[in-house]
Amino acid sequence: MAYPEYIREKAVQMRVERDLTIDEIAKRLALPRTTVFYWVKDIPLPEYSTPKRKLAQIRAAEATKAKHQKLRDAAYALGAAQWEELGPQPTFREFVALYIAEGYKRNRNVVQIANSDDRILALAVGWLQRLTDRKLNFSIQYHADQDLRELREFWGQRLGIDGDCIKMQRKSNSNHLTGRTWRSEHGVLAVWISDTYLRARLQAWIDLIREDWTLDSARSSGV
Repeated sequence: MAYPEYIREKAVQMRVERDLTIDEIAKRLALPRTTVFYWVKDIPLPEYSTPKRKLAQIRAAEATKAKHQKLRDAAYALGAAQWEELGPQPTFREFVALYIAEGYKRNRNVVQIANSDDRILALAVGWLQRLTDRKLNFSIQYHADQDLRELREFWGQRLGIDGDCIKMQRKSNSNHLTGRTWRSEHGVLAVWISDTYLRARLQAWIDLIREDWTLDSARSSGV
């Protein structure tokens, strides 16, 4: 399984800055031990760690955290500044509202939307392609009785992408529900990207559109 680059960078950071063992890193990042070993095997732990070294490590970790927070804050500010330009553009607000409803929000480094409606995904993909220069990743959750070739062709045509680049993820219960009629006949497609700063900009747009909704609600109620 291919993991996002930021996960690998986090593992290396934990090895270098916090002197964590391979088992400790694997447990904290919920990764296979073999994957972590491959990433950090050439980064040995020190034979001893003095209080001075520990203090230096803590300060380095705090400096790194502050640095990345500053970059995220700058990206958030940029997103807020772009609102005046992007807000009036056709379907941009719909894209932001879509992310509020359907987007993945648990990880500040990832932007991801999943749906079975090709029109919704086409809207999302179109905006993501405009907002970032990083590669978009695609995967489909499918059932055992679905034709993988047809799924790839369907989504490839609808989204204007190479269907062969779509990863396939079989649903864990797909063998136990044979004969059922599925509402998502083309599976559930997810598009995602590892882009911390796009996620920060997106959060600014989410906050701004929510503020607009609050104001609209207050006006309509006469508050």
